[in-house]
Amino acid sequence: MILSESARAVFVVLATAGSATRPQLAADAGLSKPTVSAAVAELEAAGLAAHSGTASSGTGRTAAVYRLGPAAGTVLAVDLGPAHTRVRGCGLDGSLLAQATTSRADAADAVRETLVALPADAPLRTIVVAVGDVTAQDREGTGMRPATAKAGPAYDAMAVALPPGVPVHLENNVNCAALAELHEGAARGRHTFGYLRIGVGIGLGIVVGGRVLRGANGAAGELARLPYPWDEGREPRREALEEYVGAHSLLRRAAQAWQSADGPCPRTTEQLFALAAEGRATARAVVARHATDVGRLAAAVAAVLDPGLIVLGGSTGADPQLLPGVRAELERLSWPTEVVSSTVGDLGTVTGAARLAVARGVQTVTEAVRTKD
Repeated sequence: MILSESARAVFVVLATAGSATRPQLAADAGLSKPTVSAAVAELEAAGLAAHSGTASSGTGRTAAVYRLGPAAGTVLAVDLGPAHTRVRGCGLDGSLLAQATTSRADAADAVRETLVALPADAPLRTIVVAVGDVTAQDREGTGMRPATAKAGPAYDAMAVALPPGVPVHLENNVNCAALAELHEGAARGRHTFGYLRIGVGIGLGIVVGGRVLRGANGAAGELARLPYPWDEGREPRREALEEYVGAHSLLRRAAQAWQSADGPCPRTTEQLFALAAEGRATARAVVARHATDVGRLAAAVAAVLDPGLIVLGGSTGADPQLLPGVRAELERLSWPTEVVSSTVGDLGTVTGAARLAVARGVQTVTEAVRTKD
């Protein structure tokens, strides 16, 4: 396939806009109208663009509207979460075409279900899999497998359903959620912030200048590796901080503090936070202590990054009941930093993975073609 540079530029603009007239494409691509007309004709001939109707202007004139064609293809995003697997199939304009949610054990079935629902005439351009692990990158920036043993077996069990020959990119799940917060969530309009996820585990997505910071080893934001405890006579243990702040220890502390007069002891963090919201004293005290612990972790983030904004996410971190305590402890220990709750919720990771997949899919199309001299 041979495409001119102007056709590639128009394709990128059309993918971003979803649909557009030729004047709109000319304005967004910074090209003349005749150049855009020629570029659109190239894209139509290649099946990468298609006519989708007309639009009327204020003067009564009509203009042809274009969208991506079937040859533009689709992408697949997989959130291989600790309990659930969420899968999305999208067009290169970001439109949702298919989705499925299953248990992690049935991840391969969710992938197959989504793939079957995608248009048969649209090539699958790229796959992004979000994993709760460090992702090693090769020279092209493609994570081919989780770098440690955390997510490896689950990834291997899911990967049998992936079609061969399609580029697969692995990304850390917290980084994906940070992308969702940046573009669609609580950090929209902010180019530098930290996304602090607190749940079964802990993690930090670092966004600087509108880009996720991954680090030399792909391990930026791995807060579980912070030395803890750091106290005289006590040796830090590997990932001990994650063990202390994580949901399992939170429930253990609740069980230790629970009194018979408090009623049944909560077995899940959702039950604990619900009881705290009802005003149960013991539950409120446990949640308040958790907020202080998260606030201290946020202070460590602020001390290193000075992000200006910290978005709290995760199964416990996103609960608004934590905000007052986190803000108070952070203010006590560090300089002013805004703290807000996540607004993308449980879908943040797959949303961010889909956005990353679309960007890579567009890149795959534009880089796969040769350019006219």
